[in-house]
Amino acid sequence: MSAIHTWACVLLWISFASPDKTPDVMVTCAVSVECLLPCSFPPGSDETVEWFRQETIVFKFKRDENEESDENENGDKDKDSDETEQVERHASVFTHLVARGNATLMLRKTGLTDRGTYRCHVKTSNGEHNAKVIVKVEAPIRGLSLALSRLSGYEEMKCTVRNVYPAPRVTWATEPPTLEDLRPITRVLADKHKLYTVDSRLKLLKGRPDLIYICKVTTSYGGHAWTASLREREVRGFEGRDLTIPCHAPAYLNSPFLNWTFSNGEDDRTHILTYDSRSGDSRSNAPWDSHVELDGFRVPFGDGSLRLMDPKHSEHEGSYTCVFSMPYNTHTEHTDVTITAGERSSSGSPSYWWIVGLVIALLVLVLVGMFAYLKLKGSTTTKQRTDPEEVTELHLVKDSTVDSHQSESSPLTSAGGNNGQSNPQTSLQTT
Repeated sequence: MSAIHTWACVLLWISFASPDKTPDVMVTCAVSVECLLPCSFPPGSDETVEWFRQETIVFKFKRDENEESDENENGDKDKDSDETEQVERHASVFTHLVARGNATLMLRKTGLTDRGTYRCHVKTSNGEHNAKVIVKVEAPIRGLSLALSRLSGYEEMKCTVRNVYPAPRVTWATEPPTLEDLRPITRVLADKHKLYTVDSRLKLLKGRPDLIYICKVTTSYGGHAWTASLREREVRGFEGRDLTIPCHAPAYLNSPFLNWTFSNGEDDRTHILTYDSRSGDSRSNAPWDSHVELDGFRVPFGDGSLRLMDPKHSEHEGSYTCVFSMPYNTHTEHTDVTITAGERSSSGSPSYWWIVGLVIALLVLVLVGMFAYLKLKGSTTTKQRTDPEEVTELHLVKDSTVDSHQSESSPLTSAGGNNGQSNPQTSLQTT
């Protein structure tokens, strides 16, 4: 029983003798941005605030002196004084908050050299307080670019992200998905500030001109993943006929912001219109407002196709770009539009009206030939039917004439013509 009482007294003495212990705080700072390292303590008087990084003092504040110092408690300069002075130039506390128990350290223009473990030590009339802060410094992704490149002698998609820390991971996909293996080439380079630039390239798949190429970048510190997708098109139209320029976003973009621009290859890109799917607000610039039309009901579902009305070769031929954008996601479609002057067709496909005209002409010729043939055949049949009748009538007339002559010249044509004498041949037959 005495042993248990002894151990209880020891533990109670340790709890009162040791300074208050607070859990470690994890802080992630962004490069070139202000960062706050929290430290709170019970308010008192005669405060002395000291901040250490890896046991090297970086900031000191004492209430009675009311000034910052870069010296250690013994008044001597730290052996790494040059580094300490460089750090202190962008480190400070909110002195007016110290009396309220707030010794938060502010780092201005944080860099990768500010990574490490920091310790806040505060001494007041009420005692001492210690807090530990673990600082991670990152350079988050600020933007992602995806473009078609032909510099390598063949067409490829180039995905680039710059000034990132730590080095991110790049993956590729297509929509619709393809069974072919995607074999990108990715290069990771670090500059003098230890910030990374990632360049990933993927050859275009042959025989699949309408694919959407998707580049996805993820970071090891668990931040937001970024995606950029791109599709290239070619559309042919004809002057004076309305033309639809397609633009369809991938399925993972929901209620995006849409922006259309135009370039004729000479001037910078001009703004055509924008549409906000969430507010339904649409804005177009002159003179495009009288030549373009957008179905706002389809945009939230990923259909941002633009209707170009009464296009003209000199004004509307060029490169059209539509961009669907959301936080951390963009989809771009480049469409090269060719407007042929002097034609009247609503589609960019070759015209086959000449074939229709040729068929109609052949049918007319066939009908005319058949009509002429039938007419000629009918005439011949009539003539064939008329000739036998004439011949028959001639024969009848001829026979009638011959019979009349014979009846006049022959004594046997009548009973009175033989003078009462019988025919000798008849007589002989009787005898």
